[in-house]
Amino acid sequence: MIRGTVTKAAVSEDWKVLFSFLPENWKQLAADTGALKGLRKDKSPETLLRILLIYLGCGHSLRETVVRARQSKIAELSDVALLKRLRKSQNWLYELCRALFQENGIVVSDTAQQMYVFGTTVVNESGKTGSQWRLYYSMTLPSFACNFFKLMSTRGKGSAETLEHFPVHPGDYILADRGYFTAKGLEHVAKAGGYVTVRLNAAGTLHLEEKPGTPFNLLSAVESITCIGEVGEWHVNMKGAPGITGRVCVLRKTEEAARYTLRCMDQDARRKNEKHQESIRGFAHHVAVFTTFPSEMFLGSDVLEWYRLRWQVELVLKRFNSLAQFGHLPKSDEESSKAWFYGKLLVALLTEKIIRHAQTTSPWGYGISASSLERLSTQSERDDLSNETACGV
Repeated sequence: MIRGTVTKAAVSEDWKVLFSFLPENWKQLAADTGALKGLRKDKSPETLLRILLIYLGCGHSLRETVVRARQSKIAELSDVALLKRLRKSQNWLYELCRALFQENGIVVSDTAQQMYVFGTTVVNESGKTGSQWRLYYSMTLPSFACNFFKLMSTRGKGSAETLEHFPVHPGDYILADRGYFTAKGLEHVAKAGGYVTVRLNAAGTLHLEEKPGTPFNLLSAVESITCIGEVGEWHVNMKGAPGITGRVCVLRKTEEAARYTLRCMDQDARRKNEKHQESIRGFAHHVAVFTTFPSEMFLGSDVLEWYRLRWQVELVLKRFNSLAQFGHLPKSDEESSKAWFYGKLLVALLTEKIIRHAQTTSPWGYGISASSLERLSTQSERDDLSNETACGV
């Protein structure tokens, strides 16, 4: 319950301001995606979204959410009914997320050269038997705007982490981490007319050849780079992927950066109760990438400079994890889990938008828009928004 000096009018105002940050067509999206289908009484998208945000934004259980909604006179429903509404809202929540991503200024072109960063984060269901989900995320450089995201299970056919899960267009230039270094993934990019740069590790070199039948010795290559700032380049072929050729680009780290990498390797080895081979530890002093970027357009140093920006997608995903608490996915069926996830992502996107708006634009805390701050059309809706809520969003 709202306590202290917070009034009912203030709570009502907060909801209206919050709704003003949603896409202009958010109500129409509710109808188009079937989120309101099957509701017998209150078919208001405002009411439905308020209940969902109390559940998703405040972290309450289904049962606690319906109790608070009933006490606040928002709606009368059971926890089972709320779960059903969450499932039906999956596509609506997804479309709201997509629209908010687009507001960040997405630039997608099939012809112009575009630089993209691909990344993933894993979401765990609670409980010993909980499953895992993987969010695939892509953003453009240098705008750092999201242009694609998708949620998939980490189990079953087609669930492996691969570049094949991302859309690629002719002329796209892609930066990805070492987990995406697979022959099928690189073929997917090449067939679509794109180019890719991925991080290498010791295991990844098994796929590279100096020429057919002759493996490429990455350890020997990196050990030949002994000076800070020196960049080495070697032309290689991809084993098992005829026609895919590229370069290995290597740069030596500073001693401090190398020591940090070694500490991380040792901590990981202790956690897994393993011991790294000395040859593996030798890679800690260098950064090595495989690239299909055209050599006439990108020098080895250019490739490595671009790859440095790949870390930005990791920062975005870490921020989303922090804002939305993705690690607390409720244990349920696949459809409700996806709906929950998109709802959490919506909370994170709205939070970012509100913070960005408050820091960079008008001092009164919201934008003036006749369409988003319109008066509620009926007395019942006005009464509904004037009621006290149990979640002070």
